[in-house]
Amino acid sequence: MLSEPNRRRFLQGGLAAAAVPSLSAQGSDAPQDVKLGVASYSLREFSRRLCINMVKQLNTPYLTIKEFHALYRSTPEELDHARDDFKKAGLTLTGGGTVYMLKDDDDDIRFYFEYAKRLGLPMMNIGATAQSLVRIERFVKQYDIKIAVHNHGPEDKNFPAPSDALKLVKNMDPRMGLCIDVGHTTRTGKDVLEEIRGAGTRLLDMHMKDLKDLSVASSQCDVGEGKMPVVAIFKELKRMNYPGVVHLEYEINADNPLPGMQKSFSYMRGVLAGLRA
Repeated sequence: MLSEPNRRRFLQGGLAAAAVPSLSAQGSDAPQDVKLGVASYSLREFSRRLCINMVKQLNTPYLTIKEFHALYRSTPEELDHARDDFKKAGLTLTGGGTVYMLKDDDDDIRFYFEYAKRLGLPMMNIGATAQSLVRIERFVKQYDIKIAVHNHGPEDKNFPAPSDALKLVKNMDPRMGLCIDVGHTTRTGKDVLEEIRGAGTRLLDMHMKDLKDLSVASSQCDVGEGKMPVVAIFKELKRMNYPGVVHLEYEINADNPLPGMQKSFSYMRGVLAGLRA
């Protein structure tokens, strides 16, 4: 007989018992599924080489990088080398960040857009202010690089919830949108499903995590072991025909994150398999 926690997880995912191991072994996501990727902040304690090796073990080509794996202070040649490292490994850089553009200053903002351009990033997840967003829009048009405002929960003085940023970006260039962090969103007390639904086509990126207590950041756990409505989130994304990537941002077990990340990917792939069925 299944224990209560295991029964809840099984029912939540609607998983066929055989689906999870077969998918996690193959690591292949069906073409019609929501795409799964990795936020390299999850691997912040490891070098770029080890980060690449770990992402490959998770059987996804999609990676959004944090500065740990391509430093802002790098020379152009060093950024070229970093870009080539990811490309040779068969990884697709979907974006970078969170990049903080809090200064309402052309030179500061241009620096980060030049960084993204050199790395070949199509998008940056950013921290911004209402004032700096107006200036950032000009650079989005100039560089043709998307920006996705990343919400950071109750501690974020500018955009704690996605809907706070949406009020501004919804009337801006269509390349300006949101990166919804589901953990930070639930901690504001907002309904994460309503926030996703409300974002519509402005939802450009997503950071996935799970929490045992949806109001407590330190309660993060492997995806599927907490109270995040993971199944409902993926259902909504499929209904919306969300074209972006759901990046796992695994902030716990920093010295040995891979086992928990593998479990999280297996769970998410199992959810998607259940939704296909």
